[in-house]
Amino acid sequence: MTASSDATSQQSAPYVPAPATADIGVYGLGVMGANLARNLARHGHAVAVHNRTEARTVRLMERYASEGELVPATELADFVASLRTPRVAIIMVQAGSATEAVIDQLRELLEPGDIIVDAGNTFYKDTQRREASLKESGIHFVGMGVSGGEEGALLGPSIMPGGTEDSYKRLGPMLESISAHVDGVPCCTHVGPDGAGHFVKMVHNGIEYADMQLIGEAYDLLRNVAGLSVPEIADVFRSWKSSELDSYLIDITTEVLDRVDPATGEPFVDVIVDAAGQKGTGVWTTQTALELGVAVPAIAEATFARAASSSAAARAAVREAGLDVGTQTIDLSADAARQAFIDSVRQALYGSKIAAYAQGFDEIKTASDLYGWNVDLGAMARIWRGGCIIRARFLDDITRAYEEDASLASLLTAPLFAQALEGALPSWREVVSTSALTGVPAPAFASSLAYVDQLRAGRLPAALVQGQRDFFGSHTYHRVDDPEGVYHVLWAEDGRSEEKWS
Repeated sequence: MTASSDATSQQSAPYVPAPATADIGVYGLGVMGANLARNLARHGHAVAVHNRTEARTVRLMERYASEGELVPATELADFVASLRTPRVAIIMVQAGSATEAVIDQLRELLEPGDIIVDAGNTFYKDTQRREASLKESGIHFVGMGVSGGEEGALLGPSIMPGGTEDSYKRLGPMLESISAHVDGVPCCTHVGPDGAGHFVKMVHNGIEYADMQLIGEAYDLLRNVAGLSVPEIADVFRSWKSSELDSYLIDITTEVLDRVDPATGEPFVDVIVDAAGQKGTGVWTTQTALELGVAVPAIAEATFARAASSSAAARAAVREAGLDVGTQTIDLSADAARQAFIDSVRQALYGSKIAAYAQGFDEIKTASDLYGWNVDLGAMARIWRGGCIIRARFLDDITRAYEEDASLASLLTAPLFAQALEGALPSWREVVSTSALTGVPAPAFASSLAYVDQLRAGRLPAALVQGQRDFFGSHTYHRVDDPEGVYHVLWAEDGRSEEKWS
């Protein structure tokens, strides 16, 4: 069949596939859906394909039918009929109402034991709700995180499926075959029940926000404190590839900094408007952490930094107000001083990166304990080593840390990372101090350092906060000599009497 437009496809005969010939189906043939379908077909799986607009199905078949067994269907009923039982239908459409509509349509056509997989960036609570609803019909619902972008979807992503263990028995072999592999190990595993897969993907994206912001702050300090040119900064990042900072994000940062704008001859980074967008997963990660009572300051600061960058009117007004009082210029003209600062930025970046990942894993562990997901944190680090955006050399170290002690109170306490932080902290403090003195903002560096300092502190000012809360709101407090007891001071009376409430 040949078609290149909606008009042509409408004149063509509809796709009516033979029943029950496909191993798995993909609904939604945008770039991500089409590439995932191609990946499955390339690995020997018969893949049913369907799109609301038939032109995309036609285009996929015209271009890629030779890559494997693709089974096209014009009608949704035919798409479902083409799947062998228990049927597996992967949804790759826009999250929200579009996904909800497709689920409702599939629900009417599927049978008990069949599986619906949502492979979009869906909020985990929506996944929990949908899983509970479909369970009533005997249909398995799998919220599945997929990281790696369009290239990963085609060549091997990191895959984070939730849902029931029974659904993974059907899905697992196919998903593992198409995922990225590191040292022969697939970057895919069963994360846990109901919303676990989408939760882990959400936190993955939150860590991604933090990692990108930290790299951006390192770039800013190297340029506006050390005075390096853009090509020189690219060379610095390139040199870090042979260090513990080796990662996909460092690689693409180097490529972005190497690029010259053909229209102006200026560095490409200088022709981009400095206002970063976001699609919500950083916000979700931060909001959820607040609900769970988990500190994720690096992720939160990265999310706030994107918001601040987009506040054009406020930024312009503050610049016009001339609020540069108290800033200093640091003399790094000598080669030795400049090189020492570059190394300090590298150490600060590594320390902050450890802190950011520790925060993310803490959030996953807290949710896992709350919902009874039993998420294997070491396995999460292992499946993030390839295919995904945050893939990095040091994820091998995180994997080993959790293999050696699955009950780590914090990733910061793993011997390797504790030793690394001990070495990084002096330089990290210098960089944060320099940021404050020069007025070059590094909020994620600073908040990550404060996070480490809070965890290592023997006593925090939270004691005073609790005293304040008890004064104005009778919120009570615990005593150090009776940590189980609940106390309140009779402030409104004489302020000296203390009552034990329980």
